[in-house]
Amino acid sequence: DTYLKLEDVTRKFNKPCIMDVKIGQKSYDPYASAEKIQQQVSKYPLMEEIGFLVLGMRVYHVSSDSYETQNQHYGRSLTKETVKDGISKFFHNGYCLRKDAIAASIHKIEKILEWFEGQQQLNFYASSLLFVYEGLCQATTVRLSDVTLAEKRGVPKGLLSGGDILEYNNNIHVINSTENGKIEASVSKGLSKFYALHKKAYSKRSHGQLSLKVENLEQDNVWKSSTCITQEHLNGNVIPQLEKVFCHMPAEIKESANVEVRMIDFAHVFPSNTKDEGYIYGLKNLIRVLQNILDN
Repeated sequence: DTYLKLEDVTRKFNKPCIMDVKIGQKSYDPYASAEKIQQQVSKYPLMEEIGFLVLGMRVYHVSSDSYETQNQHYGRSLTKETVKDGISKFFHNGYCLRKDAIAASIHKIEKILEWFEGQQQLNFYASSLLFVYEGLCQATTVRLSDVTLAEKRGVPKGLLSGGDILEYNNNIHVINSTENGKIEASVSKGLSKFYALHKKAYSKRSHGQLSLKVENLEQDNVWKSSTCITQEHLNGNVIPQLEKVFCHMPAEIKESANVEVRMIDFAHVFPSNTKDEGYIYGLKNLIRVLQNILDN
């Protein structure tokens, strides 16, 4: 007996963000009729130049706890000038750009590119890459119990004349998006509450300093980043500073992001004795676009 085995790629994700991108310079196979070729080319004339086509996406927005969806018409409306912004929409969660997911996606595409550059047996037409990443990023939850404000300690050199402490250190631990299957606190609520406490603590002080210590617990504290923001630079608004620390993670942690990039749709795969240059071109151009989003 012959079986077709199916896998639900989204099974391990809590809030999966999904994008389907057709790869290659041609979406028609070598045996397609002239009518079929014309039909495929007319759908997206830029396919040969861009090398890929966004067929659809679904993005989870943390702020509204809802999904934004785009269909194939959205992808076909993208031009050479707008394709970068069109792709970046997939990696924006309503708060910030998920640079960790972009970096991880690039790394996985490079692995696929490596395979294509080493094989001369198959050519793929109208095949896609399926992108999935976790919408509830590692920085989505804040353990409010670890935020300690205005703790008086003895009479160190930081004591002000009015009896207030000059410096306050607040450790914010970034935890995994779920703990025993439940979200501990959303970014919007957590940061808002933290901001309210921050304002209250500093309302009677002339100046101070806030230390943020972000730890990636899932990676056994491999990545640690400390950012000191003086009160003068905060200008009463700590949330954008927190978002920079939480969401704009460095590319070095690309392996820690919960991301899948899978090859799908193999209805038009043909034997060959040459490299699949059209597919390789599409992969390289997609990597360039993603890298451009990451860098800028």
